Amino acid sequence: MPFLGDLATPALVIDAALLDANLRTMAAALPGARLRPHVKAHKCTALARRQAALGHRTFTCATIREVEGLVAAGLADDVLLANEVLDARRLGALDARVTVAVDSEETIEAAALGGVSAVLIDVNVGMPRCGCDPADAARLADHARARGVEVRGVMGYEGHAMLLPDRTQRTSLVANAMESLAAAHAAVGGDVVSSGGTGTFDLNTLATEIQAGSYALMDTAYAKLALPFRPALSLLGTVLSTSRAGHAVADVGSKALGMDHGPSAIDDADVWFFSDEHVTFAPHRPTRVGDRVRVRPAHVDPTMACHERVYLVDGDRVVDTWLIDLRGW
Repeated sequence: MPFLGDLATPALVIDAALLDANLRTMAAALPGARLRPHVKAHKCTALARRQAALGHRTFTCATIREVEGLVAAGLADDVLLANEVLDARRLGALDARVTVAVDSEETIEAAALGGVSAVLIDVNVGMPRCGCDPADAARLADHARARGVEVRGVMGYEGHAMLLPDRTQRTSLVANAMESLAAAHAAVGGDVVSSGGTGTFDLNTLATEIQAGSYALMDTAYAKLALPFRPALSLLGTVLSTSRAGHAVADVGSKALGMDHGPSAIDDADVWFFSDEHVTFAPHRPTRVGDRVRVRPAHVDPTMACHERVYLVDGDRVVDTWLIDLRGW
């Protein structure tokens, strides 16, 4: 097996022990079908197999490509596409139990015409993204049933609360969001209330299933919330240049990272800025050209999507290489 020093950089790296601890912590908190892991956070069927081995056999997807990849990997006991689509033919052609989110007559029609047999009514619970007005949920459910589509229940994402560092404020926003979703569920019916994420996994008590994903690998944004999960993902970089002024430059740039949740971090250093292919930083200890650094991403989801593979490591030893095989559309 190769060692970290053998890898060409930038290289995406997962600490195997930390990943295992995160997966087991979540499996204990939300066993079995209480968690519907969101594969958009890692886009990797090898990691999804680890989640399934711990009892999480249902999955959430963000793209049709992710659904197709899980089906091909034999991980499609019950898959939810938690996004609206206007062409569902690829979903209907799959030999799997696939449910899709709908929030309008148009998306219901697309599901029906595409051969999708089941939907969740997606409800806007406070985050201005997809989702119908809670007052429209029952009408849309009736429309779906009239088109011969099973309505399994409702879905709502309290994303506006997910990254708030103040737990009291986060709790209050979750409660308000779930009050709206509970009212919609009472009007729609069905067995499923799908909601939540890593930042609210222990606060959202209404949902029958939680759509958390980032907990497995974590990032610097979620690390601010004092959750019981540790950062397992980093980007290994190589120092390319140093300066008498005290700064250094490594080969991990903005093209290798998700930058939308704030700055990434480097162990034992102050990050100054990112360029396309470089990061400029002030190390806390003497640094030489050729030294390796670990960059901790601020947003794990798009960071994983930037790379073709990720290396699973135990200390300095690379124990496995996983393809990030659910990328693309």
